[in-house]
Amino acid sequence: MVAKERLLIEVERLLSNLGDIDVVKRAVLDALNSSASPLDVINATSSGLEIVGSKYERGEYFLSELIMAGVISSEVSDLLEPYLKGSAVKPIGKVVIGTVKGDLHDVGKNIVTMMLSSAGFEVVDLGVDVPPERFIESIKKEKPDIVGMSCLLSIAIDEMKKAVKEIETAGLREKVKVLVGGRPLDNEIAKEIGADAYASNASEAVRVAKSSIRAT
Repeated sequence: MVAKERLLIEVERLLSNLGDIDVVKRAVLDALNSSASPLDVINATSSGLEIVGSKYERGEYFLSELIMAGVISSEVSDLLEPYLKGSAVKPIGKVVIGTVKGDLHDVGKNIVTMMLSSAGFEVVDLGVDVPPERFIESIKKEKPDIVGMSCLLSIAIDEMKKAVKEIETAGLREKVKVLVGGRPLDNEIAKEIGADAYASNASEAVRVAKSSIRAT
């Protein structure tokens, strides 16, 4: 095994084991110095996050570990930014995301945002309490592949449904995939809302987003 491959595997291992941030960053720099490309590192980071997601789903990791993985991957993304500016690496897709009107919770959305960014997506975060017209404006401006909507409060489900409906009324529904998530949702409610897909956690959101991109 060549040094580059060994170092990339180490990046994946350290991230999946939630290693010390500085140790992970040194491993990333070692990989880059051994001729690994920024895309190679992004792929290694994404693989590490998939392992974290699997551990979370099996009950080996909990929300705190998922948050830590997001923090580590965000630090790696920041470290890679100067290298990405000088490379031909393009995002694998673009996501506009926000917590819908009437809901001010952003922890889950922020974790999803970090993990999508680390997986190679360009993410435009609209924040919280986002009305339908803001989603529509952002779709027109950003031309994303995916619109992500989050909520924690059950009372916000109607606002999510309204947002999807207004995107359709604006003639933009066929231009984007709508991915929803949040504590009060499940697959059936997502269908009723009119979404294309539902994700129960951040790692699943990354998988669903990647599948949506491949399907287009």
